[in-house]
Amino acid sequence: MEHSIENKVKALVEDKIADREDLFIVSIKMHPNGKLEVLVDGDQGVSIQDCAAISRHVGFHLEEEDVIAHAYRLEVSSPGIDASFTSVRQYQKNVGRNIQVKLQDGGQKEGKLLEVADEYIVIMEEIKEKGKKAVEQQNSIPFESIKTAKVLISFK
Repeated sequence: MEHSIENKVKALVEDKIADREDLFIVSIKMHPNGKLEVLVDGDQGVSIQDCAAISRHVGFHLEEEDVIAHAYRLEVSSPGIDASFTSVRQYQKNVGRNIQVKLQDGGQKEGKLLEVADEYIVIMEEIKEKGKKAVEQQNSIPFESIKTAKVLISFK
């Protein structure tokens, strides 16, 4: 049941953003507590107006077609700055920014995202050895070895 609601909402959001090549769906989740969460992102970010327009469109059609039998709360927003990437498009959007990558083997890497290819990303890592000047080193990381990746927020 929840799955069919998510699929219906996905179709409604896709319909609404069909004319906006810069926008894309990150995730749609119907939570057990009745929160229907729609995360949308954009190559240049997402405005509050975009979220509101999507919310109105989805809300109107869900009511009109009486899709959800129980009480629910529709929330349309962009993923938080600290949210992990879920799509290649999010990696592409953040080229040039510093990211933190947690690896499947438990390791972690940080660096500037330089490139996003079909099967891997390239970051510029600063390698610091005791008593030596930091050296920059390019590192390719295959997607399959990445557990999570997100923008590294720096308050320097």
